[in-house]
Amino acid sequence: MAFIRLLHRKSDGEIVFRKPPSGNVPAYAILSHTWGDEEVIFQDMEAGADMSQTVSKAGWRKIQFCAKQATADGLQYFWVNTCYIDKKNTVELGAAINSMFRWYQNAVHCYVYLSDICKPNTGTDQRVWEEAFRKSRWFTRGWTLQELIVPRLVDFFSLEG
Repeated sequence: MAFIRLLHRKSDGEIVFRKPPSGNVPAYAILSHTWGDEEVIFQDMEAGADMSQTVSKAGWRKIQFCAKQATADGLQYFWVNTCYIDKKNTVELGAAINSMFRWYQNAVHCYVYLSDICKPNTGTDQRVWEEAFRKSRWFTRGWTLQELIVPRLVDFFSLEG
């Protein structure tokens, strides 16, 4: 199994990269989502990367959401696949793909982030919102099946969190 890289939200709110010592992985949340434009990738989060560029990417919103939700759930660590699998390293990518099941299984909480669904307005017919929910892009992706059934606890969130 590949090692897992985690994001850590420090007490001052700063989000930093952490590679836990072997065999000593802290409790963590995990994000399930679909990829979009301007995702934060591994190279953006490496030590020494220009974070001013990273936080301006659209994908940073997912990371902020996950950090905030993990903190609300009493967790300091979380994992987001876009930024913690080095897709340029084929050996690492293969090992990560083979480890994904375990990473989702070992997560304390899985947050499904539906970036194409907004919270319903107070006047919105519930059936209209439910139909939009069912048509979310997340439900059309193959990877998301394991992300739905493997974790112990799964919660769904709209674009607004």
